[in-house]
Amino acid sequence: MKAAAETGRTCTDAPSRWYQPRSLRGQLLAWLAPWVVVGAVVAGWAFYASYGLVLHTFMQTQMEVLARHHVPGGRGDAPPPLQVLSDESVFRWGALVVQVWSADGQLLATSSASPYAAVPLQAAPGHRLVQQGAGWVQGWRVYTAPPAGPGHQRLQVLQSEQFLQEEVWGRTLYVLLPLALLLPALLFTLWWVVGRASRSLRGVAQEVALRDDRSLGAIPLGPAGRVPEEIVPLVASFNALLALLGEAFAAQRRFVQDAAHELRTPMAAMALQMENLRPWVPPGEAQQQFVQLDAGMRRAQHLVGQLLRLSRQEAPASAQPLAPVDITAVLRDSVGQWMPLADQRRIEVGFDGTEQVVLQASAVDLRSVFDNLLDNALRYTPEGGSVEVRLHRLDAGHAGGAGSAGEGSVVVDVVDTGPGIPPDLLERVFDRFFRVPGTQADGSGLGLAITRAAALRQGLRVELLARSDGVSGLVARVHLAPTATFAAGSALTQR
Repeated sequence: MKAAAETGRTCTDAPSRWYQPRSLRGQLLAWLAPWVVVGAVVAGWAFYASYGLVLHTFMQTQMEVLARHHVPGGRGDAPPPLQVLSDESVFRWGALVVQVWSADGQLLATSSASPYAAVPLQAAPGHRLVQQGAGWVQGWRVYTAPPAGPGHQRLQVLQSEQFLQEEVWGRTLYVLLPLALLLPALLFTLWWVVGRASRSLRGVAQEVALRDDRSLGAIPLGPAGRVPEEIVPLVASFNALLALLGEAFAAQRRFVQDAAHELRTPMAAMALQMENLRPWVPPGEAQQQFVQLDAGMRRAQHLVGQLLRLSRQEAPASAQPLAPVDITAVLRDSVGQWMPLADQRRIEVGFDGTEQVVLQASAVDLRSVFDNLLDNALRYTPEGGSVEVRLHRLDAGHAGGAGSAGEGSVVVDVVDTGPGIPPDLLERVFDRFFRVPGTQADGSGLGLAITRAAALRQGLRVELLARSDGVSGLVARVHLAPTATFAAGSALTQR
């Protein structure tokens, strides 16, 4: 499983190439956006080609009509009079230039005196492109009419290639301008639509991230469109898996609870029988063995009780509304409950409350947190030691320790004078059945696990710190929820 996790992390952390984005949104944009741009370019080129073909075909027809309109004369006839065109008419407005040639190739008349229009008579009749130099300015579309008969004059019609190209490009730009304005809007729409679809995927991912062993509810499909239709089967399958997992957790909790309940009765009966047997045990080695047996029985009873509490704490949160709880009153009750054990072990217990705190929470869970912390403190504090419960507001001097709340937060500290815990084991002791090596005190290793489970249910955080006053011992600190309300007040009890 560890190797699989490392493999999954490696795959997730692998850098993505620009042409291979990891996200679905990036992949859709990487594939669709270039096709949109290519489509726009192809559409522009297609219009340019088609309009150019239409324009050239139309102008060629016009040149042929004009050539048929000017009937050339025979040998020795005077050329027909031609209106001389200006260069602006020829090159800007596309006026057709008419040339009259003699049968032996002499230019008899022309409608343009521009040196650029000095296009020689083409040998074969028909249409062609004559290029007198580089660029459009010196290019001409030429139509040479076939001779009317032997010795007849020849007629040739010219049109500026510059005018034709500018006309084609101008019309193309008129069409491409709206397309160019539409292209960014289209790309933005594509980006927005893909982003909206990916947001729904991220919403499903966030719903999945909220699931844990305490919250295994089904992921809501919601109204149409909230979950993309393509992943509805995946979400439904995941919901079915969550249901099976919830049933497995419930079965595990029921087993632990049933086993603990079944064990309580015979354990209580055995404890009663041992109490009845105590006066009949002879002194000496038999009595020592009996004391060890009695201690083992008490540990077993304690373990059964803690297993029951742990299974209840790890159950999903109930639907009952939370009620305002006075933390000072809860702490007083918890301290009072453990006073007989403290008196038996001659441990001095003090309560110092400088804040009046009301918290929206479950009183049962809060009692479980504070009872287990006091139980641990009294178990591990040697006879003649002291345990102090403090309800106070942290200041800059007390806000030490990794992950501690910032200045001004209110905490509950349970401070003892026991042996303490090595720094590298401060987190390990929250694991089930873990005990610090070499510990002599009775215990099952479940007290702090129960404490953390109850605290998490109420949004509290528990941390363990070494004492900073040079005295051996431990500080168990409970950070109260940010929703707690505070009132000025002071309560002090010392025993």
